[in-house]
Amino acid sequence: MATETTGKTVTVEQIGSPIRRPASQRATLIGLGLNKMHRVRTLEDTPSVRGMIRSVQHLVRVIDEK
Repeated sequence: MATETTGKTVTVEQIGSPIRRPASQRATLIGLGLNKMHRVRTLEDTPSVRGMIRSVQHLVRVIDEK
């Protein structure tokens, strides 16, 4: 499977604490680069990143989609 670079990005901000959350949700936040409150990351908009965002949607906010 080849990965395509479409140039689309998604910006997410962590708005919830991983304290008292399952280890898998903490690992997902770290995978997204969001291991501290109010940290913002701009990531490539791929199906895998979208799935990660969906699994921790109660802890993050999508700021911008380009």
